[in-house]
Amino acid sequence: MASIEFFWDPVSPYTYLASTQLPSLAREAGVALVYRPFFLGGVMQATGNRPPATVASKGRYMMADLQMWARAYKVPLTPPETFPAKTILALRAGLVTEQQGDGERYAQAIMRAYWGQGRDISDPAVVSAVLSELGLDAPAILALTEQDAIKAALKANTEEAVARGAFGAPSLFVGEQLFWGNDRLDLLRRYLDEQAA
Repeated sequence: MASIEFFWDPVSPYTYLASTQLPSLAREAGVALVYRPFFLGGVMQATGNRPPATVASKGRYMMADLQMWARAYKVPLTPPETFPAKTILALRAGLVTEQQGDGERYAQAIMRAYWGQGRDISDPAVVSAVLSELGLDAPAILALTEQDAIKAALKANTEEAVARGAFGAPSLFVGEQLFWGNDRLDLLRRYLDEQAA
């Protein structure tokens, strides 16, 4: 079965928006959706990219744009007070939950917590609460995030994404074809249809 590899970091509001649409898109296209946590800060540094908020006019535009997308998708958008948040712990927890078979539920929940509810996901207590709300063993998962193998896996995902051409988030791959951004979902859908024809 073909798959969409979804490289995500919850710090990105457009990644949150894409996450609200990708499960149904993948289901309708008959492809798997594979969640791949990666560190957006590392991607930006490696590629020389800059966050939109660092350009004043782009930052102002982005906030209005996000609200329009949220209305179009009929999803909540609550800009968090802590932005950008440090997401390393949240991302490592994503790798642990992925290994335990709960990666999709967790990824959706942590992005919704940050951008849908405005919660500070740089706070370990908030990450713990999100895990607990899913019925997961938060203390055990957070302990596993300190393992060298998990730290290495996050670094490897980030380096892999950059090597394959990623420069921001969300980065969506079908094979080696990259689709960047929430506003490329229609093109992604069309590409999947063409590949299936």
